[in-house]
Amino acid sequence: MGIDTIAEILTFIRNANMNGKQIVKIPSTTITEKIIKLLLQEGFLENVRKHQENEKHFLVLTLRQRKIKKRPFMNILNLKQISRPGRRIYCKSKTIPRILGGIGIVILSTSHGILTDREARLEGIGGEILCYIW
Repeated sequence: MGIDTIAEILTFIRNANMNGKQIVKIPSTTITEKIIKLLLQEGFLENVRKHQENEKHFLVLTLRQRKIKKRPFMNILNLKQISRPGRRIYCKSKTIPRILGGIGIVILSTSHGILTDREARLEGIGGEILCYIW
């Protein structure tokens, strides 16, 4: 993995989503495991399992799909990275953005760990905005 692990995770998932693949294999780190755990809790992923090859750990993700009339199954997942290594974006608890009126989620890195926007608002803490997912 390169310097920006969050961007690489989002790109792996976005590319698999655009190509119609249901299964994605990404390298496992502590931050990727926390973000994927939030995606699983919020219902954007169907299943996650750990896999090991040659002493390297991977996460195997199963993307959620839906049936559209007269078309094959289509993935429904949009991801956008906000903070980058060269430009960090921070917000207070009262200024955390709402994505599509609360349908999407904002993933934040806070002093209490990596949280969704709903959890951060409940705890009354702000932090660095990592990405939007809808």
